[in-house]
Amino acid sequence: MKLWGKIWKENHMVRDIVVSVEKDDTRTHKIFQGLDEICRELDLGRPIWLEHGIRDFQRHKKVRFYQDSFIEEIDFDYLEFMILSE
Repeated sequence: MKLWGKIWKENHMVRDIVVSVEKDDTRTHKIFQGLDEICRELDLGRPIWLEHGIRDFQRHKKVRFYQDSFIEEIDFDYLEFMILSE
């Protein structure tokens, strides 16, 4: 599974990373592992999955984590997280 994390600020992508999760595990575990790796590489705290984000991810394979999903203050508008391939 390939996952893409992108940091957006003022309608510009300022940083991105693609990770591959090749472990033989459930789809959900791969998604969480990929998000953890993306956050580690981008030096971010792990965001909280809010109800609207879960629904968006289930429908579109993409979610945006805004300030309300992070415990610490962020200096960007949102982190976009999406599945590139399964």
